Amino acid sequence: MNVYPFIEVEQAGKHNVKRACELLQVSRSVHYQHARGKQSTRERVDAQLTDQIIAVHAASKGTYGAPHIHAELAAAGRRYGRERVARRMRAARIAGKSPQRWKTTTVADPHAGSRPDLVDRDFQVDATAVDTRWCGDITYINTWEGWMYLATVIDLASRRVVGWAVADHLKTDLVDAALTYALRWRRPAEGLVFHSDRGCQYTSAQHARLAKRHGVRLSVGRRG
Repeated sequence: MNVYPFIEVEQAGKHNVKRACELLQVSRSVHYQHARGKQSTRERVDAQLTDQIIAVHAASKGTYGAPHIHAELAAAGRRYGRERVARRMRAARIAGKSPQRWKTTTVADPHAGSRPDLVDRDFQVDATAVDTRWCGDITYINTWEGWMYLATVIDLASRRVVGWAVADHLKTDLVDAALTYALRWRRPAEGLVFHSDRGCQYTSAQHARLAKRHGVRLSVGRRG
């Protein structure tokens, strides 16, 4: 906000310019330079900084906020405080775009064959039933380089994570990698139940072939 007109009004009314500058947090020397039509050193630097911010913001297609712009300027050898960058962005009325905070990971395949629900919502902990019923799921992680997807395998009897895999995609390979990891590590007996939602990765023919090779019985939960 340009505070100088307020100070000039106070000065024209023969009020205390010193007090007005203190209240508005402006030095009297800067005020008098402005009144004479001269730009202070800080004003010149702020103008240059604003131009640099606008250039970086435009190069990011309007996505970068103050932290990213501050980092880009620092990498280019232009050392400014992050708060100062944020103030200049607000003054220029520019802001970054917040990334989408959620991702859809369960997309059902309408052509997939039906599978039984072998768990029937029985998720009780049972120390005597370890490695007899596992559950698979996919979640997502927002990183500086974009979305990453984490597939996990949890033993329902112990609530222990027995397998996992990370990738930048939601292909069947992701859930297959997590299940393969768990099978190699835990070596369960044949007949293990692997329960999941109706996501297309879990109902795919590729996933079914992997389960069949290892004697795993696939189970799919009901909607809701």
